[in-house]
Amino acid sequence: MALKAVIFDMDGVLVDSEGFWARAEREVFSSYGVQVTDELASQTKYMTTTEVTEFWYGKFPWENLDIPSVEQEVVSKVIELIQVENCTMSGIEEFIKALKNKEYKIGLATNAPIRVADAVLEKLQVRDFFDAIHSAEFEEKGKPHPAVYLTSAKQLGILPEYCIAIEDSHSGLKAAKAAGMKTIVFTNNDKSIDFELADFKIQNFKEGLLPVLIH
Repeated sequence: MALKAVIFDMDGVLVDSEGFWARAEREVFSSYGVQVTDELASQTKYMTTTEVTEFWYGKFPWENLDIPSVEQEVVSKVIELIQVENCTMSGIEEFIKALKNKEYKIGLATNAPIRVADAVLEKLQVRDFFDAIHSAEFEEKGKPHPAVYLTSAKQLGILPEYCIAIEDSHSGLKAAKAAGMKTIVFTNNDKSIDFELADFKIQNFKEGLLPVLIH
């Protein structure tokens, strides 16, 4: 079955930004009296920003500011870090351009808010290569629920079985698989990562383009 579309996760795939979320959440939530611990923070790693904010509010409810306002503070801090830090995954721009040259449809499916996706695509200067950009903030549930991937495929005009998703987490792989897509796990040279859900594995974006895609 010939693949027609490649859908990218964002955090940990296009940019090495997952640490930014931890920094932003700790800084913002702590300013409202939240006692952010590593143990509790580990439970929020793959949540949407809305879910994360609601999680901390449930543990340490603050006063005088609503949940969406605090969430947007976190988002703004992450965007600031993306703009000023060197976080681009090595070789990702060339990889995306090579896919486009092979006439694949290209999508982005992220749990992060669309504001962050806009900042990332602007930083990488690859927005024009993407045919669809979608965030789980527009769905009732984020990954591992498949909704964000199903909507992305619909926006691309490609059936899920003709799409392949590039992910770096079990949660993301589960979402793409549940949507009926093939999957690639991007390990970023972390040899400890080995997710059975993935159909293919790539260590980095410079070691040679994936034979399953570039042929």
